[in-house]
Amino acid sequence: MALRTLDTLPDRVGGSLAGTRVIVRCDLNVPLKDGVITDDGRVRASLPTLKSLIDQGARLVVCSHLGRPAGAPDPKYSLKPVAERLSELLGTPVAFAADTVGASAHEVVDGLGDGDVAVIENLRFNPGETSKDEVERDAFARELATLGDALVSDGFGVVHRKQASVYDLAQILPSVAGLLIATEVDVLDRLTENPERPYTVVLGGSKVSDKLGVIAHLLPRVDKLLVGGGMMFTFLAAQGHKVGASLLEQDQLDTVRGYMETARERGIELVLPVDAVVAASFAADADHVVADADALEDTAFGASGLGLDIGPRTAEVFAEAIRSSTTVFWNGPMGVFEMPAFAAGTKTVAQALTEVTGLSVVGGGDSAAAVRQLGFSDDSFGHISTGGGASLEFLEGKKLPGLEVLGWEQ
Repeated sequence: MALRTLDTLPDRVGGSLAGTRVIVRCDLNVPLKDGVITDDGRVRASLPTLKSLIDQGARLVVCSHLGRPAGAPDPKYSLKPVAERLSELLGTPVAFAADTVGASAHEVVDGLGDGDVAVIENLRFNPGETSKDEVERDAFARELATLGDALVSDGFGVVHRKQASVYDLAQILPSVAGLLIATEVDVLDRLTENPERPYTVVLGGSKVSDKLGVIAHLLPRVDKLLVGGGMMFTFLAAQGHKVGASLLEQDQLDTVRGYMETARERGIELVLPVDAVVAASFAADADHVVADADALEDTAFGASGLGLDIGPRTAEVFAEAIRSSTTVFWNGPMGVFEMPAFAAGTKTVAQALTEVTGLSVVGGGDSAAAVRQLGFSDDSFGHISTGGGASLEFLEGKKLPGLEVLGWEQ
C-alpha cells in the first residue's frame, strides 16, 4: 500500500474541506529558553501543510507535544509561545486552547470559522498520549477525535512512536499524511532504495551505539562511510590507536571491527579521521592542540587529553569526499559544535554539503541544530530532516507505526 497523501483528503471527507474540522498533528517540539523559541525550524516546516489546508477552507486544530512533561500540565512546556510564533509566520490570528481535550479546547474549536487556526495545549500534559496501556491511549485518542472530522498527520519526528495522536487517532478518523511527512518519506526512501551514486554517508555524534542499526543497514548500500564526532574514537581504538580520555565505548570495539571487515570485503571506502583537536578538558576555553590520529596521547595533555573535534586535515578529506558525491546523508556533528573552538569540523562538513550537486540530506536532531547555529540557511541543503530518531529508524529499515497506519509499507 502507498502512503495516503494530503491531496486525497477531500474525497475521504465528502469532496470538500471547506468547513471541515481537521486535526493536524505537527511536531512543534522546539527548543525554548525562558519561554522564547531559540530555533523555529520545526514550526516553519509545518507551514506548507497548514497553508494548503487554510486555502481549502478547513478549520485547523493544530496539536503537538513539547518536551517531556510528566503527563501533567507544566507551564515551562506550554505550547503558547509556539502558537504565537505560528501566528506571526502565517500572518493570521491563531487561537490557543489552555487544555488538550477540556472545556477550553472545545470552546476554541467551536469558535473556528473556515480557514481559521487553533493550537491546543501540549498533548503530553495528558498521560494518555504516551501511555503504554492501549486502553488508556485509545481513550485519549477518542477524546481528541471529538475535536475534528479528519486527521492530517504531519509530525515526522514522532512517527516511530505508538502514541495516541500519532497512531490511535489515525485509526479513528479519516487520516492522511501531510506534505512534510510525504517529503520526508520520499527523501529517506531515496537514501535506501537505488540512491544516485557516488553515495556517501557521514556519521558523527557521541556514541557508536546510537548508530548501530543505521550503520548495519546502510553500509552495504553506500560507496563511502565517513566517521567523525565522539564515535570516531571507538573506531580509532578498534584500529589499535590510543585515544586518551576521549569518549570510548569499549563494549563496541568488536562490533566496529566487524564493520571495518564488512567494508573491506565489499569494497566500501571507510574514511576515518587522520587528526583530531585534543583539549585539556571539556570546556569552551580549554587549551587545545591538533594531533595525528595515531598520536592522540603524544600531546602535552598526555593520556588525560580528550578529542573534541575532527582535525583540519580530516575536515578537508571529508569535504572532498562529500563534494565528489551525488547523494550525501549526514547525521551527527563532527565535534562539540556548541563551543566555537571545536566547531570547525562540523562547519566544514556543512559547507561541503551545500556544494553537493545532487541530493544532500541533513539528518535532523543535533545536525539540524548545528547548521542553523553555524549560520547556514535551510535552503542551502537538499533537505533537512525534522525527525532525528525517526529518520534513523527509517534508515535502519524498521517499521514505523505512525507511517504504517497511514498506509506506508517499507
